[in-house]
Amino acid sequence: MSNKNIEEDFIMSPKVDFAFKLIFGDEKNKDILAAFLSAALKVPKEEFQNIKLKNTELLREFKEDRKGILDVLVETNDGKKIDIEIQILQTKFMTERTLFYWAKMYTAQIDKGDTYDRLKKCITINIVDFECIPIDMVHTKYHITEDDSSYKLTDVLEIHFLELPKLRKLTEEKEMNDPILEWLQFINADSKEGMKLLAKKNDSIKSAYEILQKVSKNKVARMAYEARQAEIMDQLTREKTAREEGIKEGIKEGIKESSVNIAKNLLQIGIDVETVAKATGLEVNVINRLKDEIK
Repeated sequence: MSNKNIEEDFIMSPKVDFAFKLIFGDEKNKDILAAFLSAALKVPKEEFQNIKLKNTELLREFKEDRKGILDVLVETNDGKKIDIEIQILQTKFMTERTLFYWAKMYTAQIDKGDTYDRLKKCITINIVDFECIPIDMVHTKYHITEDDSSYKLTDVLEIHFLELPKLRKLTEEKEMNDPILEWLQFINADSKEGMKLLAKKNDSIKSAYEILQKVSKNKVARMAYEARQAEIMDQLTREKTAREEGIKEGIKEGIKESSVNIAKNLLQIGIDVETVAKATGLEVNVINRLKDEIK
């Protein structure tokens, strides 16, 4: 394939947070955002008319550094706050992280001296490229409810997890027909062909696909996208290396522990220090300390 064809076929992955925000976090694309929110929250699209985007700094300058704001923060007509974040890098503490940022969003609504009635509902939507909830559902939703009766204490907290890897596990017809799944399949698509098929079935996804094609041809946006993609790959590599080093260290510690146990057993049956050192590979001074311990 020629370089020209490769360039023509290039399209950003909506799964990379930078590209995701170019689609859903631009004032010009609020109809697309409204369609996505309608599907995710299962409420009529009309409820998201005249929504306000609260953090569009990234789009004005195509910032690619870590300080760029890559989530999408929305305020509805009635004051509700909705934060949408896409996360590729796996974190063990995704639940805690989500609650922390929800709490910051909720408490930021009032200042000292304000009354609690100013607090409005806050919703977080997490789209993650790893499995973090031990339930066989792509889309899970959370509120504060009473344990036995399921009575909802308050509606101010609402948290959603949308797990991309679970798309391939879909079996139930009910889940297959969930409107949010088409959006998730678009976000998770790894080729233009897959995006085109989804665009044919959904007008809002078609609009998102057309925007993605356009920004993918923008040289400045592409440079920022590739920088962000490289940063993510670097982080994944660092995490993989750390895991592998941890495994190696664990094996070394395991071997050492085993040698110590063998040395202790040999010493207890009267084998001399020099012979134990040769048999286990441990230093003579270490064997002497072990000998003192078991006296």
